[in-house]
Parts: sequence; structure tokens; C-alpha cells
Amino acid sequence: MYNLLINAPQLQTLLAQGTPCAVFDCSFDLMKPELAGGFFADERIAGALPADLDKNLSTHEVGLAVNGGRHPLPQREAVARWLGSLGVHNGMQIVVYDRNKSQYCGRLWWMLKWLGHEAVAVLDGGLQAWKDAGGATDSGPYTSPAPEVFELKAPLRQLVLTHTVAAHLGQPAQTVVDARAGARYRGEVEPLDPVAGHIPGAINRPFAENFTEDGRFKSPERLKAEWDQVLAGHPASSVVHHCGSGVTAVPNLLAMELAGFGPTALYAGSWSDWCRTPGLPCAKG
Repeated sequence: MYNLLINAPQLQTLLAQGTPCAVFDCSFDLMKPELAGGFFADERIAGALPADLDKNLSTHEVGLAVNGGRHPLPQREAVARWLGSLGVHNGMQIVVYDRNKSQYCGRLWWMLKWLGHEAVAVLDGGLQAWKDAGGATDSGPYTSPAPEVFELKAPLRQLVLTHTVAAHLGQPAQTVVDARAGARYRGEVEPLDPVAGHIPGAINRPFAENFTEDGRFKSPERLKAEWDQVLAGHPASSVVHHCGSGVTAVPNLLAMELAGFGPTALYAGSWSDWCRTPGLPCAKG
């Protein structure tokens, strides 16, 4: 079982052995969300299923969202129904990837952990790594497998909501880590949300710093050294990750696990929920 990362040769071996697998293409573009379907149709791992950040991994239906922000999580039951409709069941090894340095596929990795599914891994290096290893690709329409039942189990990762972050603001038991680029964290620019800045006291660790130039995660040893420096003595167990809308924070969460720190919490509403909530403080600089 793979529960953090899997590389292209390892995935090829699983598929060749006939291991029950579901592979999801989560490629996306935040600035041009309409391109997601085109990415999938143009080129994907052979047999892959589509997972659209806006359509499948978020919900914008009133009353059906777990949290606020730009990419609200759907209810766990809704996610389980969607997975089952694509022929995914609990006995499968699930692999997620994108072509964006794992910027988006981590969302589905985390959601599956939240649904209680342990056997889910990010394809290190994404689609390009698969192609570099000689992996087969598809294009055009796809055929969905016969429906299955995906059963919910106890969550394996912690979801934190806005009121909890606000209640523990400035307390030693909570260390907020912001995964956005430095300029957005400092409030110098804000291309997506109505207010620029960051949650007071948050530490900045841009998610892209977890990767090498080819889009693979850095070694566990290097990640451990870098995250020790980021945390600067704050206990790893106190960390709550966030970003703009709860998506690109996941590479930070995953990197900490790869470095040996263990699971940490995700504030899925993130800055887009925080800055829209009346009365909450916002900092700059």
C-alpha cells in the first residue's frame, strides 16, 4: 500500500500486476478553470479518471458546503457518492496526479484521507514523470467503470474551521502556516480575494518550496531540515495549514509527513474564508 507518494515505475508495476487501482487526473488552472476538461481530454495517464477542482472537489451549492471560502469542501457523503459513481471502492489503491507540481492533486489526496481511505498516494512528478518513465497515455473521451459503493470511515486527517482558528489565535497550541507566495502573504498583491494580507501570527512557507525543479518532492532529509527551520521550535503537532482556498496548503501538509513529522491539520477555508468573515483581524508585512 502507498499512502503518501508513489513514483511512476511503482505505479506501472501495480497496474501490470492487476492490482485494483483508480488513478485520478486533477490538472487545473486557478486563473482559467474552464481549461480543466481540456487538459484531461488532451492527454492523461491511460485509464485515468477526471477530478475537477471546481466541479468535483468543491461545492458551491448553498447549504451543502462544509466550510466557506473560494473552494468549499463538499459533505463527506457527497464525495463518497461521486467516487462510487466512478467505480471507486474501498479496496482500491488510489493514485492522484496533475501537471502542476502537485499543486491540485493534493486536494483529492487529503479528501480521501478525510473520508477514511488510507491507500491513496500522490504520483511524484505528475504526468511528466509518468511520460518520462514510458507510461502509456490516453486522449479524448473516457469510459467510466461500473458504479461501486465507497463507504465512509473515520477521518484520518483533521479538518479545522474558521471559528476554531480564530478561537486559538495567538495561543501556543496553534501554529498557523500560510502556503501562499511571499508577496500574497505580505499583502503586497492579492489577485483572488477581496482583502490582501495574512492571518496574524501566521508563518509563511510557500508550497512550491517543497519541490525540486522537476516537480518532485525534495528528499525527506532536506524537507526535515527546512521544516525544522520554518517551525523554529513550534511543535509540529500544533500546526494548522492554510493557503488561499485550502488547495495549495496540502503540499505543505504532505511535505511535513514525508519529513517524518506526522499528520497535521488543514484549515480548508483558508484566507478566502478568513478575510470574508466580519470581525476577524488581518495583518500585512
